[in-house]
Amino acid sequence: MIATDILEDAALTLMEKAAIEIPDDYLSGLKQAASVEDGDLSSFVLQAMLENYEVAKADRRAMCADTGVPRWFVKFGNEARIDGGPVALEAALRRATARATHDLPLRPNRVHPLWRTDHDNNVGINAPEIEYSFEPDGDWIDITAVHKGGLFGTDYRMLFPGDGIDGIKRFYLDTLVAFGKRGLACQPAIIGIGLGGSKDVSMTLGKQAACLRTVGDRNPDEKIAALEEEFIDLGNSIGMGAMGFVGKSMVVDCHIEVGYCHTGGMPISVHAFCLSSRRATARIGADGSVEYRTDPQWFTPYMRRERVEWQSAPENSKAFA
Repeated sequence: MIATDILEDAALTLMEKAAIEIPDDYLSGLKQAASVEDGDLSSFVLQAMLENYEVAKADRRAMCADTGVPRWFVKFGNEARIDGGPVALEAALRRATARATHDLPLRPNRVHPLWRTDHDNNVGINAPEIEYSFEPDGDWIDITAVHKGGLFGTDYRMLFPGDGIDGIKRFYLDTLVAFGKRGLACQPAIIGIGLGGSKDVSMTLGKQAACLRTVGDRNPDEKIAALEEEFIDLGNSIGMGAMGFVGKSMVVDCHIEVGYCHTGGMPISVHAFCLSSRRATARIGADGSVEYRTDPQWFTPYMRRERVEWQSAPENSKAFA
């Protein structure tokens, strides 16, 4: 039985790590982008951000003044049990969000959409968001904190089967150009693409692809993995770099996730994570142990299962039934 005070303390630590510490995979990707960038202003921005990350970590201050809208992703092992159940878990995550907003501090960005009511703690109606997934066999809970800008950096379109791969590429490039020219995202960034599903699932998959996969990770479908590689090159070929200035470092990585969709359509969403790629994960074991990491390990074979049933295959691998 996992105690809620352990969950809350771990969640508070995750808020701090996400706000202050750049994940190693993203930092390596950003350094690689800086090493090949030849645009004057783009190079200046990249070097300034790399220096800023070092200062933020040394001073234990948020790496960006706009700490976005904190959100949570929770993966339950099927055998995990919480003292007080899922309701107690959500209460712990809301308390951790409020505490982090006051103590770190985080900028209190959450307001009521109509009345602009602000509780100064990033907590309110449907805030912070908490998304769930599940995993067979485990008795642990994975909690991931993500700080993502909450205004722009996302677009959606309903394509049709006849649009094909070329239509996907057109929308992808149009979206990146719009992000850069209109200041709708902080580049360079990890780009997530949600392809298929219903409209809401497409949006969810794209955001998770941007925020919950690491730089260098490829989709297990070889054809989709090849598209991811191609889209990195495409995104960096449009003449834009950091913060939309002239350059060639718009995309640090591109991740694509898919879902089965209606036969008559092909929904697509494109999401840019922040230039400060802010995420941190903890696994809380049944014995109360806490292990921190920067790879959310969100997209598992179980999560991408395709058939009706799921079974464990020999040698402890997973297979589709």
